Amino acid sequence: MFELVLALIVLLLGVAFFFALRSKGRKSLAAGALVIGLVLCLALTGLASIVTVPTGHTGVVTTFGRVENYTLDSGVHPKLPWQNVVKLDNRVQKDTADLSCFSSDIQEVALIYTINYQIKKSDAMTIYRTIGTDYYNTVILPCITESVKVVTARYTAEQLVSCRDELASAIEADLTDKLLMYNIEVVSTSIENMDFTDAFTDAVEAKQVAQQNKLRAETEAEQKVIEAEAAARVRKVNADAEAYELLTKAEAEAEANRKLAESLTQGLIDYTYAQAWNGELPEVMTSDGGSMVPVLDVNKLITNNDGQQE
Repeated sequence: MFELVLALIVLLLGVAFFFALRSKGRKSLAAGALVIGLVLCLALTGLASIVTVPTGHTGVVTTFGRVENYTLDSGVHPKLPWQNVVKLDNRVQKDTADLSCFSSDIQEVALIYTINYQIKKSDAMTIYRTIGTDYYNTVILPCITESVKVVTARYTAEQLVSCRDELASAIEADLTDKLLMYNIEVVSTSIENMDFTDAFTDAVEAKQVAQQNKLRAETEAEQKVIEAEAAARVRKVNADAEAYELLTKAEAEAEANRKLAESLTQGLIDYTYAQAWNGELPEVMTSDGGSMVPVLDVNKLITNNDGQQE
């Protein structure tokens, strides 16, 4: 549009010089001025009829301020001299917002939220018609602020610490739905940082220390129980081993006595008694005060090698 206005100005100047020089009798100079004006006008009009859309942008065509219902891709395109082309960036763009919000238990939370987004190329003319070129400050930032505050208010401060991934996913889902209404696509989001008040941070640290101490005490108690159970099992094993040893020994002695009892005969008993005899006859006193009588029959106990009595 600027080139067309400039071409008209050049043409008017050429015509003005033509009449001015002609009135002074300088017809050749007047004709030259007119020709130069026409050439410059045509050149500027030609430039106004061509537009170049750079890579990564979409051209939105307007005719005297009215947005046309089509767009231009990157490259060189012809257009009417009185048309204007607005170039919107359709690449993935990144912006970061510093936000302050509150949890469900009224704890203040400071968030640094990052979003990667891009406009829908096919709807670039709608975006320009309804929002304009500053769509981040007009639409995206307010939607980020609303989504972050609404979703964060569903969680307690402790839940925000432990469920950070869940929080980020919930915010992204809510934000995606909002921005799609404006033909803006959310590529990815992230919570870069999350800070709480010093008082809350100190309380969380104290709670963590208490939980760690409790866990350590429970672990030590469980270890003592395990050690006591192990010691009891060892004592039981030792007692069982000792009882088994005593039982085995008793059974062995009983078996030995049984075999010994089975091997004893009257002859063996008599022989053993004879081997232990010292040659003196034992005597006993009769009940009526009589003389001593032998208890054993020596002749039965002492025999010679031929089996004859000595």
